[in-house]
Amino acid sequence: MKIMNNTTIDILMKRKSVRVFKDQEIEEEKVEVILKASINAPTAGNQQLYTILKITDPAIKEQLSILCDNQPFIASAKLILVYLADCHKWYEAYKDIELNPRQPEFGDFLLAVDDALIASENAVIAAESLGIGSCFIGDVMENKEEICKLVHLPDYVFPASLLVFGYPTTQQQERQKPKRANLKDIVFENSYYEMNAKEREEMLKYHYGDAQYHTWLEAFYKRKYDSSFAHEMNHSVKAYLKEYEEKA
Repeated sequence: MKIMNNTTIDILMKRKSVRVFKDQEIEEEKVEVILKASINAPTAGNQQLYTILKITDPAIKEQLSILCDNQPFIASAKLILVYLADCHKWYEAYKDIELNPRQPEFGDFLLAVDDALIASENAVIAAESLGIGSCFIGDVMENKEEICKLVHLPDYVFPASLLVFGYPTTQQQERQKPKRANLKDIVFENSYYEMNAKEREEMLKYHYGDAQYHTWLEAFYKRKYDSSFAHEMNHSVKAYLKEYEEKA
């Protein structure tokens, strides 16, 4: 889709997740461009409440592929970046000069997650502009104890996302991008619109197509919302959030 012959808009419209990569290394100068684009993203108060882990150790790559729901393509990616929502570094800086800071709280956590995800989206779009495919891996939020041990995460640091990058295969380049919802179902004016059941069914038509709606939605519920990985994700996120609970 082209809009006003705008290259940036074209990139945003065509970008899709890539999970199969060519056996071709990403040039270091392009990796640097991706990272520089990332750290130039919008950020709350210019705090950059995130840290980026560039994973190069094959053993860590392999472990991440296992811990993130056994997805082998993670280990074979040519570049892996983990975006950490990081409230630790500023908190420690305040302590360095004996300010006796309050501990980071839930609002701080969400602000850091926002910063991390905005930065990671910049990386994805920069990579796409260079012909490099990518995929977000939200499963890095799971298995807290193992992930923290693997990459040595201190308190108040949360793995908000993991990104894999590589040059896409021809099949991945030609694969059709999944459809998205209609604007009218996503964009409301001035206030939230509460859909009724029929409207929600119509909204999800882009997902289920010619399938039976009830059958499709029940299967989707079991595969995503009520899945073992969803329960593990919620278990682990609760454990991360305990660090932010107000201490008496």
